[in-house]
Amino acid sequence: MSLFLNLSLLYTVFKIFTIIFLEKIIISRNSKNRQFAFSIIHSFLYKLKSTCYSLNNKNRYYNSISFTKCSSFNLFMISYRPFGSSTFNVSAIGFGGASVSGCGGGYGFGPICDEDSLSLLRTSVEYGINLFDTAPVYGFGKSEEMIGRVLGTFRDRMFVVSKGGVTWDDRKRIHINNNPKVFQKMLENSLKNLGAEYIDLYMIHWPDKNIDIRKPMEYLSRAKEDGKIRAIGLCNTFEDDFNKAREIDCIEALQAECNLFNPLPFQSLKPLLTEHNLGFMSWGTFDKGILTGRVTPERTFDPVDARAWAPWWKNEDRKPKYKAMEKINLLLEENNHTGLELALGYVLQFGELSTALCGIRSIKQLKSAVTALTNLPDKTILDEARSIAEEELNTA
Repeated sequence: MSLFLNLSLLYTVFKIFTIIFLEKIIISRNSKNRQFAFSIIHSFLYKLKSTCYSLNNKNRYYNSISFTKCSSFNLFMISYRPFGSSTFNVSAIGFGGASVSGCGGGYGFGPICDEDSLSLLRTSVEYGINLFDTAPVYGFGKSEEMIGRVLGTFRDRMFVVSKGGVTWDDRKRIHINNNPKVFQKMLENSLKNLGAEYIDLYMIHWPDKNIDIRKPMEYLSRAKEDGKIRAIGLCNTFEDDFNKAREIDCIEALQAECNLFNPLPFQSLKPLLTEHNLGFMSWGTFDKGILTGRVTPERTFDPVDARAWAPWWKNEDRKPKYKAMEKINLLLEENNHTGLELALGYVLQFGELSTALCGIRSIKQLKSAVTALTNLPDKTILDEARSIAEEELNTA
């Protein structure tokens, strides 16, 4: 018993020390100082947390102590935002599940082994990320399966979002089909993949011009009554479909693309978000890696990476974006910022946004993303970067 009390006291003392340390050093503009400070803090707290977890297996008293927060990243970097009218607050960074699609195919971003996927998901939870977005088409079920293998351990700390309506045939050719029977089959498969009794938020993935959105909404409303899903949302939607969907049941959240190069889908939905107090998730936060500098004109992609074959990538003229980034990077260097900080800062400046979905593929990238939250550019830099992006896109 005394050992637990000593650990708790040690944690409290170190927390106070860390707050002072943050004020003196981490808020410094010097990125090397920040990285060094974070590495020290995280190393200590991670070892303390590991000790606590080990002791937990021997003494259930530990359950009454909230060492969930024993990650420096959780305590001092990740903030939480309201998720619409729900009582649940979500992390400013959400986990984009396509990053753990692996070699499953469909929508994904390259190979990743199961062990690395599971380690990444667990560490994301430990760092304070609590929203995990996935879909059946992400690895043709692989992403859901990976999240499901972690969900059993962290169910009370993971808000899971999945979707329906994007399906595929025997040859793995992808189609949009919002038929209610398709939704019924996809939801049942998602519950099985996740090993879950319910999904926190289930979304209609894309509009289907051939099917009135009220038809799948009727099925989803029944599924909510049955306890299979907790809430219903719409992805990539527009006002007319939103209003039709609301005729059947409450819509709790929307999801659409939002980044420095393309904020228009989000901006078109802002009136709905405000009027109806909806949660909002941005996808494409890094614009597939262009904003962070990981994708350049010379970059090639693995065959299982969607960017190697998808028409939406192969048919896009990205030269204006690359040209804009050359200028934007000079601006960032002058102000001690990175492309990652810019990408996150741009979307998180909007109060209507609940979480920025991020395609994080390694623990190293996870640390970088969470650390970036401590040094987001101010509005002057964000506006100037957006002006450069607009100029290059409009003159292309």
